[in-house]
Amino acid sequence: MSNEVLEHLVKSYMATPQPVYGFAFQGGEPTLMGYEFYQNVVKYQKEYGKSGSQVANGFQTNGIAITEELAKLFYNYHFLVGVSIDGPPEIHNKYRKTQDGKPTHHMVMGGINILKRHQVEFNILTLVTQANVRRAKQVYRYLKNQHFYYHQYIPCVEWNKDNKLEPYAISGEEWGKFMCDIFDEWVKDDIHRVSIRHFDSVIEYLVYGRYNICQMGKACNTYFVVEANGDVYPCDFFVQDDLKIGNILENTWEELLNSEIFRKFASQKSQYSEICRKCDYLLLCNGDCQKFRGYSDWTRPSSLSSLCSGWKQFYIHALPKLKDIIQTEILNKKNRIY
Repeated sequence: MSNEVLEHLVKSYMATPQPVYGFAFQGGEPTLMGYEFYQNVVKYQKEYGKSGSQVANGFQTNGIAITEELAKLFYNYHFLVGVSIDGPPEIHNKYRKTQDGKPTHHMVMGGINILKRHQVEFNILTLVTQANVRRAKQVYRYLKNQHFYYHQYIPCVEWNKDNKLEPYAISGEEWGKFMCDIFDEWVKDDIHRVSIRHFDSVIEYLVYGRYNICQMGKACNTYFVVEANGDVYPCDFFVQDDLKIGNILENTWEELLNSEIFRKFASQKSQYSEICRKCDYLLLCNGDCQKFRGYSDWTRPSSLSSLCSGWKQFYIHALPKLKDIIQTEILNKKNRIY
């Protein structure tokens, strides 16, 4: 991304009315932009932000190219960093290799150690693939033993041109078993110590009736993807020609928000299959991410998510216990008050 595009992006976005101005940097690999790029990011945020504006910066990285100066900047400007790590070395290194096929786990841990030294807030993103889908408990225990207490687990679902799962991708049944195993480890002793994003999001909905992750929501309209040249798309899973909304150098944010392409894409999230409409858990997933429906074909919104069976397995297993946890916490809070 050129400095021209970056400055216009920040300036125009921060001229819109927002409760919090949220920026999320991901890739490819965002560290490849280098330290000066992020210096300019915060410079423009300060220059174009109105007095009292709140800015939230997120950064998703493989952790390999974290430098001391980047970590200092992250700390000084309160970036929340997500680091991808898929488990212990023998699991992580199966798919995450250097260009010449060498393992990367130790490199990621080196990056994490730099973040720790500079007291940067970070969480762990674990991609669930054939390398770890049957080893959920081992992965969870490893992360906890490393004193990583903020986890996010992402299912790897990719299809080939024949609409068959890629060899490294996982099925719905595998995803359900994985999530149940993670839940069983978490619920033993860690409900107050380890934060698992999806469990937190389910509790958020059960207690407050609101969605804090787009996957669970009723519409896909929570953010824009801005590519290096300023092109805008509705979702990082759908950066494709027929979903280009516009370009920030050519269109206003109001025009982008009111785009017919954006409106249609957003509304298709709630065009469920008949099976979804009859499901007891519809309000906890709203048909799941559109990426997992219709084999990534967004023009077939009513298709069933390939993870549906897994989500049902997880909710049947975990929902009663999550509700018990909520009731216990509410009761304990009342007792503390009195």
